[in-house]
Amino acid sequence: MNDVNISGTEAETFDPSAVKKLSFWELLKKVGPGIILTGIVIGPGAITTASMIGAQYGYSLLWLYILIAFMGSTYVLVTYRLSMLTGMPTIHAIRKYYGKGAAAFTGFALFLTCCFFTIGNISGTGAGMQLVFGIDWKLGAMIMICVLIYCYFSKGVYTKIEKGVGICVFGMIVAFYITLVGTGGPNVGAMAKGFTTWKFPEGSLATALGFLSTHAALTTGIYGTYLGSEKKWKKEDLFNGTLLADSVAHIICVILISGAVMLVAAIVLNPTRTIVKSPGELAEMLVPVMGSVARPIMGVALLGAGFSSLLGNTQRGVVLLNAGFNKPTSLEDKSIRIGAFAVLAISAAICFLFGGSPVQLIYIANLATAIATPIAGAFIVLMIWRKDTTAGYKPPTALRICMTVCYIICLFLTFSSLQKLL
Repeated sequence: MNDVNISGTEAETFDPSAVKKLSFWELLKKVGPGIILTGIVIGPGAITTASMIGAQYGYSLLWLYILIAFMGSTYVLVTYRLSMLTGMPTIHAIRKYYGKGAAAFTGFALFLTCCFFTIGNISGTGAGMQLVFGIDWKLGAMIMICVLIYCYFSKGVYTKIEKGVGICVFGMIVAFYITLVGTGGPNVGAMAKGFTTWKFPEGSLATALGFLSTHAALTTGIYGTYLGSEKKWKKEDLFNGTLLADSVAHIICVILISGAVMLVAAIVLNPTRTIVKSPGELAEMLVPVMGSVARPIMGVALLGAGFSSLLGNTQRGVVLLNAGFNKPTSLEDKSIRIGAFAVLAISAAICFLFGGSPVQLIYIANLATAIATPIAGAFIVLMIWRKDTTAGYKPPTALRICMTVCYIICLFLTFSSLQKLL
């Protein structure tokens, strides 16, 4: 995806119907950014909010996963499509169509949200190391930060991140489902009711916003367009099934992991209305149910969540900031590496100063995401409805409508939550 626009004449020379659909195994080789995005999404913040919702509201908010599937896939598909057809990643496209100020403001707002999440990811990684190896969480966090810095400053950064996050995501799925089985499994009838009864229990709106903004953030799709550049996706990948497969893989993995966490909390914590403030506390709550094995299993899950999110999220913030100010966005670029190192250092200092990552920081991160999303979303909605962004191709009417609906939902949840908090 180069920073050039595809003109109508160029579009006329490309025939989407002539593009061969890829086989399942061919698609597996092309998928990658969506898995990295899953690792970013499922961090300590996502696990904490999923645990809190399961503990406070049991199965009653399971229907949010239907909304997450709809909104998350829409965000990713819309941003991917715009990137392929305009020939540039999202923030670069915002600069082209709406000016330097709009791009800079969007990039900076998204950068701030990523910084808050990095703090939570550091403490989550340390907590995972503590549960698995029994060492001090600060030492564990420093060890993983060193591993992270090695990944950032070595060659083939994208490949290392894709493989590393893939391993973490697989580890999380295995660990959380072992935990789910260990708790005795969910109540099927209560699950069915939770998926079909669409309502917010009293006092749940603010928590639901944090949950939705963490799991179905527009920032995810925006960063995916830059990862697509690293993966060297081409326009053909919009029509051969690659981008759809990558989007589906992302959403399925997010729901599989987070859903297991919410169900575990609903089974173990909801009967006593026990509220956890960190995933590490959830491990301790599981000890009476699963025995001492709960700590290492949850440790693996938490380590995977914290490290995979830390691995992708820190770079994401710097890439989006650079994009906003028209600076290099390649993961191999010196400015991205140094910027990511600086964010890590500052975030680690704040995390260690607080003695961990207070749950308030996770709330701030979720709220910052909810504020940044309407800003970036406004430009994306405008772009998907522009005629010149789809010149020469069939207008994506269904996708346009879905994106508009998602944006309206996002605005409603954001302003409702802000009004309640204020």
